[in-house]
Amino acid sequence: MTERDGRPPGGGHPSGPRPPGEPRPGQPAPGTPRPGRWDGGAPRQGDRPSPDRPPHGPERRPIPLQERLVLNRMGTFDWDLVRGVMELDAGALEVFDVTEDEFDGSPLSLSSRVEPEDGQRLDSALSRALHEELPTYASYFLVHRRDGSAQWSHTQGRVLRDEHGRPYRVVGIVREAAAELTDSPVPRGVREDRERRTVLVQQTTAELSRALSVEDVTQVLTGIGGARRFGADALILGLSDHLTFQVIAATGLPAEPPDEVMRAPIDPTYPLSDAVLTRRPFFATSRDELLDRYPRLRPHASCLPAGAAAVLPLVAQDRVVGALGLFHNKPRAPSVDNRNLALALAGVVAQSLQRAMLFDQEREFARQLQETMLPRRVASVAGGRVAVRYHAARTGRDIGGDWYDVIPLPQGRIGLVIGDVQGHDTHAAAVMGQLRIALRAYATEGHTPETVLVRASRFLAELDTERFATCTYVQADLECGALYVARAGHLGPMISDGDGRYDWPATRGGLPLGLASSFGHDHFPETQLFLEPGSTLLLCTDGLVERPGEDISVGIKALTTAVQNGPADVDALADELSDDLWARSGSDDDMALLLLRRSPCPGENGQPRLRLRVHQADPAGAAEVRSALRRTLDQWRAGEVAYDIEVAATELITNALTHTESGALVCMELMDCTPRRIRLEVEDRSSELPQVRAPGETATSGRGLLLVQALSSDWGAEPRGAGKALWCEFEVPDNGE
Repeated sequence: MTERDGRPPGGGHPSGPRPPGEPRPGQPAPGTPRPGRWDGGAPRQGDRPSPDRPPHGPERRPIPLQERLVLNRMGTFDWDLVRGVMELDAGALEVFDVTEDEFDGSPLSLSSRVEPEDGQRLDSALSRALHEELPTYASYFLVHRRDGSAQWSHTQGRVLRDEHGRPYRVVGIVREAAAELTDSPVPRGVREDRERRTVLVQQTTAELSRALSVEDVTQVLTGIGGARRFGADALILGLSDHLTFQVIAATGLPAEPPDEVMRAPIDPTYPLSDAVLTRRPFFATSRDELLDRYPRLRPHASCLPAGAAAVLPLVAQDRVVGALGLFHNKPRAPSVDNRNLALALAGVVAQSLQRAMLFDQEREFARQLQETMLPRRVASVAGGRVAVRYHAARTGRDIGGDWYDVIPLPQGRIGLVIGDVQGHDTHAAAVMGQLRIALRAYATEGHTPETVLVRASRFLAELDTERFATCTYVQADLECGALYVARAGHLGPMISDGDGRYDWPATRGGLPLGLASSFGHDHFPETQLFLEPGSTLLLCTDGLVERPGEDISVGIKALTTAVQNGPADVDALADELSDDLWARSGSDDDMALLLLRRSPCPGENGQPRLRLRVHQADPAGAAEVRSALRRTLDQWRAGEVAYDIEVAATELITNALTHTESGALVCMELMDCTPRRIRLEVEDRSSELPQVRAPGETATSGRGLLLVQALSSDWGAEPRGAGKALWCEFEVPDNGE
């Protein structure tokens, strides 16, 4: 009686006599698997003996071919390409872990079992064999089994063609490859290489998905690790326009290609142009093989690496957009997986380029649209110079709603507009164009700044849009330097003189245009400012002062410093602010800038001066003047005398508003003398000179001039045109504290 291994219970030596029951040479060994079994071992307990085999003897009948395939976890398939029907035998069904009822003869019914990426690679391998007339193809792939496990498998097929070379049938095998990929060190390397390629595809796809323009795509391909993303050492990318092929990116090449290669008519004697014409890739094992096929490249051979090369057409939506050349420093025969990787990445690049080219076309259209919306030229200004600048947004389609305008007004005045419509798209540009034209029309009718903004806000509220806009409108009279400012949710102006002094004067304002009318608060109070000869008025949008991740005050401080240290010429200053400051800030927003410099008046001493007008019917005007005086005196380092000047100004302004029927013009000047003195003047249109009175203890008025006399170093009154001016001077302490 023998044991299951065919040896006596007491053992035995291989060199001794053959124990009873041991098979003779040529006979199957005990434990040979039965047909249909997967365990490959001896019968299990409970197995019924086969009628054609003794219960304890070896199987002696021949094993059919189908069972041999099943025993080796292998099957066959027959794919009729004309009818689109595929036949799988029992072994193939077992490899894919599907039943006959689940498989309907269509290859798509197997897609749920195959990893999507592997399915694409199988399709690419078959497509390449069909289009390049290759006799066979092969590839590894993963199968997802019912129990949730992943099984490595391998397929190999042969393409059958008719007498005309047209493929009509594919026959082949599929088999389980888990054992070889687990035990063999070579497949382990293949698996690691597969993981590396997967990471490359994921990284490249992620980078290209963020690319908006063609320039962005080229930066991804030529940046750090650009060619390495494709497993290559060098890269050439070019675009075609049906007649011309132009290289737009190259990296890793030993030398710069000549101009005749960088841009040339599409010609099949050049590899990239040939790929565009034929739509077929070409793989060369070395530079010599590439030159043998394209001898026209021989004069430029030094520009190419000496190793393998791949020339890939870039096809997106059945349109060839260009070609991609990948080059290696060392010769090698590209594997099927490497070819598939290159083809897959070329498809990703083609899709990205097509999307980027469409984006560039839309952006160019939007840019031209916005250029037509902005003023083509700025009218010359009598008594001053104007400089304007604009930069498009770095995000979206490089278009936005920022705008500027310089409007000639009646009586020699000018209107200055700076504004920003919400958004960075063509709709924002369209709204901006309509709003600019409407605001310009209201301004040329001679309305006050408040009325202009009220009408513009109502116009925007009635448009078929949900966008709002911020705006600052300044009505300037350069003959006297008066500025009348109204704001609608926008930044206020900045005023600087030639000595580096600056001021961001407080200006009243209202809600943004559109919102103000929708909420019923379309009120935009005016603020009067004064622009001294030689001083500069700055208006800008928030794109110049807003920086990513920082408070707007940081950008305002940087702008102030740039103006203080900037050039004296207004155009040079505009260039420095728009090109250097805006570019360094890293802002993605668009930016509009407007500078107005009042020309110096001949014969004037050019001393620092402040001029403000208080209207008779403006109850808040006196408070605004006091606020402006305080800021100016602080810049002049007036010290404790600033309080005396403010009290005197309050008394003189109150007298002018109370005892005359006109407003008051307030002028304060820092005199050039030693010790320093500040002169304050309040001018009105009444010719009656004031009289100093001696009020009693119970009097409620008459002490204003007494206060001025007591606080100032000197004071007086003098006729001034049709009215008079009251003046007083104050001596500034040397310490300036």
